[in-house]
Amino acid sequence: MAIFMDRHELTGTTAADVAEAHRKDLEIQDRYGVKFLTYWFDQRRGTAFCLMDAPDAETAQCVHREAHGFVAGEVVEVALSAVEAFLGRIHDPEPAPGQASGEVDSGHRAILFTDIVGSTAMTSRLGDRMATELVRAHDSIVHRCLSHSSGREVKHTGDGIMATFASTAAAVDCARTIQQEFKRYNRGNPEPLHVRIGLDCGEPVEDSNDLFGCTVQLAARLCAAASSDHILVSENIFREYGTADLFTHATRRRLKGFSKPVLAFQCDWADAGVKRQTKPQAPAARPH
Repeated sequence: MAIFMDRHELTGTTAADVAEAHRKDLEIQDRYGVKFLTYWFDQRRGTAFCLMDAPDAETAQCVHREAHGFVAGEVVEVALSAVEAFLGRIHDPEPAPGQASGEVDSGHRAILFTDIVGSTAMTSRLGDRMATELVRAHDSIVHRCLSHSSGREVKHTGDGIMATFASTAAAVDCARTIQQEFKRYNRGNPEPLHVRIGLDCGEPVEDSNDLFGCTVQLAARLCAAASSDHILVSENIFREYGTADLFTHATRRRLKGFSKPVLAFQCDWADAGVKRQTKPQAPAARPH
């Protein structure tokens, strides 16, 4: 086995496209005895570089060809010592405390989006300075809830936050707590803050400290479709959470970017903190 680096000319391709292509490489690499170590993407120049451990250059190209068709224009063998000096490491890190050496992170994540309802009108009415203070109040509440639920902020969206969780249950419980905290906040403030929340779970693609893919897109669309002070979750969340008592008003919704209507559930948060019960089968959806 040797270490190879290749170069792709991908003008007009987005970072999300490249991240998805890398994910497809990882799905089939074992068939060819190849291990993709990392990649880089320069969107301004439209070039991508992959680093892999492979039997030979042609085998590495076969993975690209079968996975997504983005065949490299050039493949060169590189010295392992030079790569390690540049990257710091190219092998898997030591397991985290409490994690067995053979235990591998499945990559399964729950994605949560928050969005301040009416943020544009709020800024127009209150001015930039006051609106910024309210966004900070939103951020403080969400950050506090994330820290209590082992959630991690991925990025700020301007009027909301995108967060990720290793546990689907923790994500749902956090969403419910967030709505409870905003209800409490609004009782004592003349300028109330109302948020909507969307959640989905799956295996998003990670790149440059950001997450991409269908799971992220669906969570964002569900957030956008949710009403003020509501939580919308996907069918995946419903099935994984562990109780049906929280989920009502199952509807099929037409969401931007999705060719077919998506089954979504409204999540009740009125009794956040109540112990969860085992759930029955998903209810039949009604047209929306």
